[in-house]
Amino acid sequence: MGPPLTPRPEDGPVEIADRVWWVGHLLPDDVFQCHVYLVEHADQSVLIDPGSVLTFPSTVRKIEKVIPFDHIRYFLCSHQDPDIGAALPQIDQMVTRPDACLVTDWRSAALLKHYGTNLPFWLVDSHDWQLDLGGRVLDFLLTPYLHFAGAFVTFDSATGTLFSSDLFGGFTKEPRLFAEDFEYFEAIRPFHEHYMPSRDILGHTLRKLDRLDLKLIAPQHGSIIPRQLIRPIIARLRDLECGLYLKVENDTDIERLSRVNTALRDALKALVLHRQLGGVAPALVEAFRPLLPVTLLDFYVLDETGGPIHLALRNDYRGAARPPGPEICQLLDSRGGADSVVIHDGPAGRRLLVPLRPPSADYVYAVAVLHLADPVDVGPEIRNVLAEIAPPLQVAVESELMYRALDLKRVEMYQRSIRDPLTGLHNRGYLEDAVDRLFAIHDRGATPGIAVAMVDIDHFKRVNDTLGHARGDVVLREVADVLADGTRRGDLAVRLGGEEFAIFFVGLTGGGAVEAAERLRAECSRRTSKAPESTHVTISVGVAERQRGEALPQVLRRADSALYAAKAGGRDRVCRG
Repeated sequence: MGPPLTPRPEDGPVEIADRVWWVGHLLPDDVFQCHVYLVEHADQSVLIDPGSVLTFPSTVRKIEKVIPFDHIRYFLCSHQDPDIGAALPQIDQMVTRPDACLVTDWRSAALLKHYGTNLPFWLVDSHDWQLDLGGRVLDFLLTPYLHFAGAFVTFDSATGTLFSSDLFGGFTKEPRLFAEDFEYFEAIRPFHEHYMPSRDILGHTLRKLDRLDLKLIAPQHGSIIPRQLIRPIIARLRDLECGLYLKVENDTDIERLSRVNTALRDALKALVLHRQLGGVAPALVEAFRPLLPVTLLDFYVLDETGGPIHLALRNDYRGAARPPGPEICQLLDSRGGADSVVIHDGPAGRRLLVPLRPPSADYVYAVAVLHLADPVDVGPEIRNVLAEIAPPLQVAVESELMYRALDLKRVEMYQRSIRDPLTGLHNRGYLEDAVDRLFAIHDRGATPGIAVAMVDIDHFKRVNDTLGHARGDVVLREVADVLADGTRRGDLAVRLGGEEFAIFFVGLTGGGAVEAAERLRAECSRRTSKAPESTHVTISVGVAERQRGEALPQVLRRADSALYAAKAGGRDRVCRG
């Protein structure tokens, strides 16, 4: 790595590549240092971005430690700003050779002439964007709008050095000649965010640079970038949001605006990377923390029925019924141009309420709530960030509602597939999957026992034949309700088909299962005994305790034999097999 720049005027030139010299001068307390470079090539040497009247005397002393000043034939100005061009009148007085010229582009030449020099112009765009020094060629690349329309950079293929003008420049509070590690990007970032017009324009030039074998980048401002840092820095620049001043009204504090820009970038990235609010919300909290002491982010949303639901960390952002406070009720479903951010102070502390609207609509259907640890002021820049994040956040909330609706529909469809539509009990298809799991647990000895009760409605055919199938359906539902209400959580009640049911008692031995079945039988008789005599319904039950390793068909067969015994014994009773 190179030595640090210091303000001592006796410092000499620094060779940064083969016959490429830094001959600039450090101005004390200036974060916008300007560099001057010398390409040494006998009497065809090139001085790149000569400097201003403040730095040029020091630059001349450094040049003359390398070559005589009159060996410089070409004075290259990447643009017309005074930090690189104001020394031209002094150069004009010092030059004695008749072939000396000023190298630039046509657009900069139109302004550089106002320095009043006699040096003729040599225009890069009129010479096929190359300057042949005689055995050494400098290539020029158009880098439009970075930072002005005709901007260009200079590439020395002999050393792989890119003299990048404003591109790759940085603000350096403690200037060093060479960037030492990737932390230098934090000097580049605010410089480019405010100085370059847009990410698309910056990306256009970065793609051009991909074709070059870059070994060193020598910018006009900041630090020289060694080879190992070039590709990582270019990769980060591709994602940088530029045009910072487009996001504000009158604020020109670059450091603060850069923090705002970073928060907005991270927030938008969170919305792109995470599919559901469970991932989006924590990432947004982290994105906002450099600006605000955010602790939580949750949402109140009007669902398809028009009622509010709460999407919060406590319910994994899946939604739960929770009435919002009056300040949120006032916003939900409000019309017209509500504020982009509403500040609310309550017992739980300060909250920022961000109304969310559907595209092309003027009503609020959701409110994002940012909970703050401290009651900090909310300035225009934060309001701008929240206003800019609101539309994509609205899309994220809509997506969450869509996923929630799909999940509910999926649950509904699954329940339909595993339940009997008439009685609401589980069906035979579900029985086979559930019993496999129950029996596996029983076989491992993890539960003391499983008993099966086969249930049959007594004289059900008589009900259908005399009172009709509609009344028969009512009876089926009444018996199913008794079975569902009378079994414990973890037991399994199933309609096998017709008037037959099965109950799997988990953790009960044969005697306990018989007692449970007897309670069901008595409750069924009690519930239906108030009906007219012809509709009085009873059930017969057969109970069998499963043996470990016994398959489902065998235990059902034994329970069915016990049921047959109950019917043969006069019905309305429980028998154990």
